Amino acid sequence: MKVGCLLLFLLSTSVMAQTDYIIDSGNSKLYYRTFGKGKPLLIINGGPGMNSDGFTYIAQELAKFNYQTITYDQRGTGKSEVAISSKNITMDLMVQDMENLRKYLKIDKWAILGHSFGGILATYYATKHPEYIDRMILSNSGGINMEFTTYVRQRQLEHLSPTQRDSLAYFEKKQNNGDTSLETRKGRAKYLAYAYVYDKSKAPIIAERLLQFNAEINTLVIQDLFKIKYDCAKKFKNFHQPVLVFQGENDILTVETAEKIAATFPNSKLVLMKNCAHYGWLDAPEIYFANVESFLNS
Repeated sequence: MKVGCLLLFLLSTSVMAQTDYIIDSGNSKLYYRTFGKGKPLLIINGGPGMNSDGFTYIAQELAKFNYQTITYDQRGTGKSEVAISSKNITMDLMVQDMENLRKYLKIDKWAILGHSFGGILATYYATKHPEYIDRMILSNSGGINMEFTTYVRQRQLEHLSPTQRDSLAYFEKKQNNGDTSLETRKGRAKYLAYAYVYDKSKAPIIAERLLQFNAEINTLVIQDLFKIKYDCAKKFKNFHQPVLVFQGENDILTVETAEKIAATFPNSKLVLMKNCAHYGWLDAPEIYFANVESFLNS
C-alpha cells in the first residue's frame, strides 16, 4: 500500500526575523531555523519526506505567543543532507537528530508540536525522552500505532469528487508507468491536494507543497515504522505532561484515531474542529490558534 503524501504544509510569505543554521548530527547535516524569543517550541512537520519550508507561517504565528519557535528539515529533506538509505533513514536516527538539536541549543525542556507524521515522530520521541518535554501538541497526527495505514488511502479518495478522483487516477497511472515529468507531478499534486483541505480554494497551497515530496524517504520511514512495530498505546501511563490533540472532523485521518491518541495520554485535551480537514490553521484558524495560545501559556 502506498502511504505517500501523508502530510502537506502551508507556504509562507511572512517576514518575521529568523535565524538559520546547519549543524552536524551524526553522519547527517541538520538544518534548523528559529523565530522570535521566549520559551522553546519545536515544530515537527509532516511527511515523511517533506522539508520544513511549509511551516514558516505557523512558526511565525506561534512565536507571537512569547515562544522561540524552532523548525528543522528532517534528515535527507531540504537542507539536511545525508546519504538516503535504509541504514540512514530510521525513526531512531530521526529522534537522535532531535536530541542533538536540543543539546546544541542547550535546552533543558521544550514544548513540541507535531503535525501529521510529525505527530508520530513527536510521540515516538516522547517514548524515548519524556523528561525533556514540557508539553506537547499533536496536530492531526497519524496516531499512536500503524492503524491509519489501513484506511488513509481510501479516505483520500472519499474526500475527492468523482472528477477529481478520475483526474488523480490518470496522473498516478502516468507516474506508475515511469512518467516523472513536472507536468505529470503537478497534475497529480493538483488533484490530490483537494483531499487535504475543507476550503477547496486553499488546495493550491497544498499542491505546491506536494511537489517537494520525496517518495524514497517516505517509503523508507514507513518501512521502518513497521520494522520497529511502532505502537505507543501502552507507553504513556506515567506521562503526565499536558497534551493537546487537534483533529479536523473532515480529515483523511479519522476522529476515532484522534480519540485513541487522547485516551493514551493521562493529561490530554481533544479539540475537534468542524468544517476542517488536515490543516487546522488553514480551515479553522481562529479555533486552532486560540487553543494553541491558551495551551502554551496556561
